[in-house]
Amino acid sequence: MADYTDIRLAVRDGVAELTLDRPAALNALTLDMAAELEDAVARVSTDLAVRAVLLTGAGRAFCSGADLRGDAGGGATDVGESLERFFNPLLETLFAMPKPLVVAVNGPAAGAGFSLALAGDVILAGRSACFIQAFTKVGLVPDLGSTWLLPRQIGRGRAMALMMLGDRLSAERALDWGMIYGVEEDDALPAAARALAARLAAGPTRAYAMLRRAVRDGLEGGLADALARERADQREAGFTQDFAEGARAFLDRRAPVFTGA
Repeated sequence: MADYTDIRLAVRDGVAELTLDRPAALNALTLDMAAELEDAVARVSTDLAVRAVLLTGAGRAFCSGADLRGDAGGGATDVGESLERFFNPLLETLFAMPKPLVVAVNGPAAGAGFSLALAGDVILAGRSACFIQAFTKVGLVPDLGSTWLLPRQIGRGRAMALMMLGDRLSAERALDWGMIYGVEEDDALPAAARALAARLAAGPTRAYAMLRRAVRDGLEGGLADALARERADQREAGFTQDFAEGARAFLDRRAPVFTGA
């Protein structure tokens, strides 16, 4: 694995743990950080030793959004060009990754950090975490997929209010609205997120990859498209060793041992 400056990458027991590592700046996203993160995601996507990915932040924040003091905003560059060259490819790489993604929101997730958190398949948050669509507070529009993801997560009315007003959304309310999977006490969040990622790493990873793709396609298409995708994926999954093992384990009344084959 490559060495990085603004993120950390560690692989343990089938889980790649990606940590945003600019704690003094509340893990604000720079162009370099986005490029490093995209590179790391691409690497773990093809690493056979990695069966699940966990994304979190160092220090007291998950991610405070784009770094307006650096090269990601503040008029220093064309913000649209920055999205096209760095941030949008990152989001596409995250969604194309064939590994399940757990996001542990360990503090504020604001602006692009909010959007980044939404990319998780399973999102856990610490009790003191919060989510803020901060874009309009600086005269920008939501990006990094927020306008596509957030209305689908919580409905148009709630999403529009959050995006326009920039109000703080608590972890508890995010859970109540169905935006995240669970809330943990702050000191228990890292262990809970690692345990969840380990659970996914022990699962049928080929099926997870197809599931991720099917859900994305389903969000974009209609019922007929979803049914066709399900048929194709189920046919492929039915020929895997994981399915054979799962069926045997069910009949034997034991826990299955999945290998991703």
